[in-house]
Amino acid sequence: MEVAEVRRFHRVVTQRAGVLQEAYLGRDRSLGLDRVLWEIGPDGCDVRALRAQLELDSGYLSRLLRSLESDGLVRVETSAGDGRVRIARLTEQGVAERRLLDERSDELAASILAPLSERQRVRLVAAMDEVSRLLTASMVRVEVVDPRRPEAQYCLQAYFEELGRRFEAGFDHARSIPAGNAELTLPAGLLLMATLRSEPVGCGGLKLHGDEPAELKRMWVSPDVRGLGVGRRLLSELEREAAAHGAPAVRLETNRNLTEAIALYRASGYQEVPPFNTEPYAHHWFEKPLNT
Repeated sequence: MEVAEVRRFHRVVTQRAGVLQEAYLGRDRSLGLDRVLWEIGPDGCDVRALRAQLELDSGYLSRLLRSLESDGLVRVETSAGDGRVRIARLTEQGVAERRLLDERSDELAASILAPLSERQRVRLVAAMDEVSRLLTASMVRVEVVDPRRPEAQYCLQAYFEELGRRFEAGFDHARSIPAGNAELTLPAGLLLMATLRSEPVGCGGLKLHGDEPAELKRMWVSPDVRGLGVGRRLLSELEREAAAHGAPAVRLETNRNLTEAIALYRASGYQEVPPFNTEPYAHHWFEKPLNT
């Protein structure tokens, strides 16, 4: 039933937004070409970043760019700073075309809202915002990664920096109970990383102890995606990994200033327990049994 509703929604949206038209917004191009033109923007865009942003196959994106180049709307050039990087830029004609697309997109949006009452417009815009957030959440990918990868190190560093800002006396991870790269690599443990459009947006680690409770470490979610359920998803995946590796329970300690994390743990079934380690930055210790 849910799948059928999603498919019905797709049909309604594609028809009402004019996606089925061969010439989108009355121009002699498909929606795909116009979207690439839009995303390149007035400042240009790294082709690799463009591919990640739109989640397009490199061959398909190359064909789209060549088509836009042949129309005189885009030029692709090598970066002056790095010969391995290609930059797509709008030509003067491309800038004018993008401006026209902007105007016609506004007209299309206005035509969707015009037949509705004020109350219906408010409901539609609110529903669109909710759908946009949920679709974005569905695009987040979570996978086990090598903690030595640059993207993983970015997440871990962001985690340390946030603790430093939020803890009353700052945070020195050298004083904290360690969870280094070796401890977050199987068989000793693992690190999950969440990505959105190929960009790192969160992480969470496990230290595994055989048939003893696993320790949850380094939980961090980027402020850019908070409210999308990324933290809850990371937590659920970490629990699943812990159970798959034979842990009967998951334990964690946390600081009283991390109120959102504490609320998430409690809502996810974690119970506060007496301290089980000597973490100097901890005020709360939690544990959750797993259905192994």
